[in-house]
Amino acid sequence: MQRDDLVDLNAFLIVAAEGSFTRAAARLGTSQSALSHTIRRLETRLGVRLLARTTRSVVPTQAGERLLAKLRPALSEIEAGLDDLNELRDRPAGTIRITTAEHAATTVLWPALKKLLRDYPDIHVELSIDSSLTDIVADRFDAGVRLGESLARDMIAVPIGPELRMAVVAAPAYFARHPPPHTPGDLAAHRCINLRLQTAGGLYAWELERDGRELRVRVEGQITSSSMTMNIQAALDGFGIAFAVEDQVEAEIRAGRLIRVLDDWCPPFAGYYLYYPSRRQPSAAFSLLVEALRWRR
Repeated sequence: MQRDDLVDLNAFLIVAAEGSFTRAAARLGTSQSALSHTIRRLETRLGVRLLARTTRSVVPTQAGERLLAKLRPALSEIEAGLDDLNELRDRPAGTIRITTAEHAATTVLWPALKKLLRDYPDIHVELSIDSSLTDIVADRFDAGVRLGESLARDMIAVPIGPELRMAVVAAPAYFARHPPPHTPGDLAAHRCINLRLQTAGGLYAWELERDGRELRVRVEGQITSSSMTMNIQAALDGFGIAFAVEDQVEAEIRAGRLIRVLDDWCPPFAGYYLYYPSRRQPSAAFSLLVEALRWRR
């Protein structure tokens, strides 16, 4: 096998994982045209078409799927071998790729990572900020971050943050025009700010609970977005009631810019976990990262 074969096969794997030449080119640090040329060269050399291109996406052909089934474990073994070489270095080194939602990245990951990266300059971390439920094995991430309630059973899960709570909030100006809700049922009479889930594209049903009674409340309003930051800003501007992670609105509540309601319907729930495949042999760099992130009460 020649060197170009490995380069081209890796490019094919990245395009298949991203489902887009544009995103794959950005990830590989090359141009879209150069990447397209690489894939055409590989297909010509193999004599089969590996990718089916449409106006919206790129998907593997039957031949492409068969090649991917062989490539993924093989390249994972190569990466593991390179990690083993790093163990022989005087200092832990290597690149660790993590998929995470923005809230976890800013509140849990970065506070721990900034110290780790200062102490170990040969460790590199790539954060993919994405709230969808990414397949970390298929997309070749070393680890992911999710809430404890949504973890797959075949993963090693390490708690990396405290319990969380949600908060139902709106601006004083909004409640000056509308009486505050006293029960979840009262939300039907209010303008609420909806969150669209990136994972399935559906609207998030507000999860409320009191005395063991769990409710999933569908709300209506003028505004829907896939960004919690945007929803909080809409609430601050008086456009309705938002449902946000408590720590994202604590300062606004203390300052009186937001008013909290239905507090007794928002109990704590399991916080963020770092998860990774149980069969993964951790490198020294990855082990250091796990210990840096591990939540200690």
